[in-house]
Amino acid sequence: MNFLVTICARGGSKGIPGKNIRLLNKRPLIAYSIDVAKRFMSGRNGTVALSTDSAEIMEVAEKEGLSAAGYERPAFLATDTAGKIETIADLVQYHENKNSCRYDYVVDLDVTSPLRTINDLEEAFQTIEADKEALNLFSVSPAARNPYFNMVEKNESGYYGLVKTGNFKTRQSAPAVYDLNASFYFYRRNFFETGQVSTITNKSLVYVVPHLCFDLDHQVDFLFMQYLLETGQLGFEL
Repeated sequence: MNFLVTICARGGSKGIPGKNIRLLNKRPLIAYSIDVAKRFMSGRNGTVALSTDSAEIMEVAEKEGLSAAGYERPAFLATDTAGKIETIADLVQYHENKNSCRYDYVVDLDVTSPLRTINDLEEAFQTIEADKEALNLFSVSPAARNPYFNMVEKNESGYYGLVKTGNFKTRQSAPAVYDLNASFYFYRRNFFETGQVSTITNKSLVYVVPHLCFDLDHQVDFLFMQYLLETGQLGFEL
């Protein structure tokens, strides 16, 4: 079985400038994804691949043991409007051509959501491997809000009501819903031949991360994660 682990890190970041290589508990943020990628690939066949348009990110990644291997993300995939799926697909094609192979699975690790463990990845892989019909799997966390109970939207009359209807008196009695925490994604290789533009398909699985997991969208997210790591209050080992 052949794996491609992709680590995509664009140079431009508006919410947290330079966040992909910003120091988090004395390590570049990208180092956390590189480290767990290497551990997942230990004893497996395949490649850990970097996609970036930034020479600075390439340099930092190489110091952490990950070379871009001659690949530089094309300009049209380095914009704010470029989709993640097409970005990964371009990297897959490059490495399959370079290595004269076809990968069985593509595993994407998001640099900005590093709170994942090797056990998370191993259990997630077992989940998708056991379901031969599944196209992909993505990591999620239990949602703080529930569309059946305490989320509203504007309706056609101009008033507001629940996003999803149901006769539930408590949030706990409503169907379980989840937030995508953007940490990791498993794709069967044929996913990239279906024309999908979204990660969410009619044959998607989820892995519910059993511990704290969130991505770094804003400065306060970075400060909070930094505090947890520096004070040893994360509650699990990365």
